[in-house]
Amino acid sequence: MSDHATDPATETFVAHRNLLFTVAYEMLGSAADAEDVLQETWLRWVKVDLEEVRDERSYLVRITTRQALNRLRTLKRRKESYVGSWLPEPLLTTPDVAADAELAESVSMALMLVLETLAPTERAVFVLREVFDVGYDEIAEAVGKSPAAVRQIAHRARKHVDARRPRAAVPASQTRAALEACRRALETGAPQGLLDVLAPDVVFVGDGGGVKHAALRPVVGAERITRFLAGGLGRVGRVVTGEPTLVNGNPALVVRLDGELDGVLALRVEDGRVTGLYYVRNPEKLTRVQTETPLTLR
Repeated sequence: MSDHATDPATETFVAHRNLLFTVAYEMLGSAADAEDVLQETWLRWVKVDLEEVRDERSYLVRITTRQALNRLRTLKRRKESYVGSWLPEPLLTTPDVAADAELAESVSMALMLVLETLAPTERAVFVLREVFDVGYDEIAEAVGKSPAAVRQIAHRARKHVDARRPRAAVPASQTRAALEACRRALETGAPQGLLDVLAPDVVFVGDGGGVKHAALRPVVGAERITRFLAGGLGRVGRVVTGEPTLVNGNPALVVRLDGELDGVLALRVEDGRVTGLYYVRNPEKLTRVQTETPLTLR
């Protein structure tokens, strides 16, 4: 694209790139696949007669949605053979993402996992309607359904998500306090105040992708998880550190073993207690925690 820096098609694409990436990422939960979708979108966009396009932003979102839907169906088959639990790819995000409550909630690990339970078309409709406030007619063009069908899908998807998403947004200070308890348990090997911040039925999900060791199934229960974290993720004579940061617009920990990146720990907090811990160790999913990724709803 650098060879066509003054080309109107390039300028328009670059102007909306962060939005298109956010759309694709929220649909796929994978930055690598989102980047592939953007490349496919670009290849189709440069063949479009711009004089025939009334709304360039909407047109680009429509192309991105169609390509993401195709990729989402492929991902669904890939996840069926994935080793252990699958978690979204964490993104190191800028402070402005955290400051936008709507955006931060939409890309939070907790909500992204809820979106994983939707069928591909349901997820596309939900993301476009509930997150990006796209009109039903535009969504219908993007997903190849009638506006009436899209309304029904949107209602069904919203009901499904509302039943599973965190009941209310919590102050970032609560999440940071819970993360501090997790950090102390990891670094000292002692549970200290960790049990005080975990809900009795808290769930720990680890994603090693078959490359790094991780529990193949979720670990349930405050005491079991406390013992796991206090043991330093199975460390033997290794130094564990947790660095507070912003991942997917929310407070999280970047965990290192002997100074080397090991994974990212994110939380789901409800009513002041941690109800979900998500630890991504798969190295293929940790490429976006060194450099900030810009996200936007506009």
